[in-house]
Amino acid sequence: MNDLSKARATSLEVGEDGVGQRIDNFLLRILKGVPKSHVYRVLRSGEVRVNSGRIKPDYRLKAGDKVRVPPIRTSAPKPPVLRPLALPSVYEDEALIVIDKPSGVAVHGGSGVSFGVIESLRAERPQAKFLELAHRLDRDTSGLLVICKKRSALVELHRMLREGEVKKVYFAVVAGTWPAELKELRQSLHKYVTDSGERRVSVQESGKSAVTRVKRLKGAPGFSLLEVELLTGRTHQIRVHLAHAGHPVVGDDKYGDFALNKSLKERLLLHAARLSFRHPASGETVRLRSALPEDMLRFCTSAFGGGPA
Repeated sequence: MNDLSKARATSLEVGEDGVGQRIDNFLLRILKGVPKSHVYRVLRSGEVRVNSGRIKPDYRLKAGDKVRVPPIRTSAPKPPVLRPLALPSVYEDEALIVIDKPSGVAVHGGSGVSFGVIESLRAERPQAKFLELAHRLDRDTSGLLVICKKRSALVELHRMLREGEVKKVYFAVVAGTWPAELKELRQSLHKYVTDSGERRVSVQESGKSAVTRVKRLKGAPGFSLLEVELLTGRTHQIRVHLAHAGHPVVGDDKYGDFALNKSLKERLLLHAARLSFRHPASGETVRLRSALPEDMLRFCTSAFGGGPA
């Protein structure tokens, strides 16, 4: 049985490895084998306390926080059989790894996925003392993903992401003709969790501020190729903003045009193409690019006569 499945509540003190982590992700990490839906249920019910007080799932832990974890009964999971993902690396130094993630690969295990990018990297590099995701990409989004090899790099990159100091540019194929004059989307976004534990996002005035810049690169009957820059980093921001504007990303199985998706049978045509940021250790500017994957380039060639210039 899991160590945290005893009859009494467990009190944990947050150490360096948990600083800045959201309480929901912290619990998912330590409660191996517990369904995600159950973790969110005990959070919403107030059974999980931090410093004796109730907290929301997005609370970020601080050093020395006392976390009360209620007794949760679960069978110890069988360790997944990790197979090398052979992920292409586009940049690496003593502090960072940047990989070119294929579509269909999760960045981490959970939600029915036994392992992802981070688990694979840890298995391939057992000598590494620290490997953590600096940010996330949706499972079906391809492109540039940053992993930190040092805690100090992670903390600084998180600060830069919060302050808008990391430039992130995506290419997206959307349904319909994107109006050339529509260049900035500013709808606030509200994140919620379904009863099954799945994360969803909706446009809501009381949500968190979100800004997305959009430039139409190419158009064709029924489709547009967009360059999209994130000025904030909300969950599913690009997908929800574009869908709310009436032009969902092709292949989006959460917010998209389901009839169109069924007829096209394409994956999510969203690619993290460019990253630019100040290196968290050296201070030098790092600029990285990722070419369109073959499947997305094939669609763009068929629809627009080619990909982005």
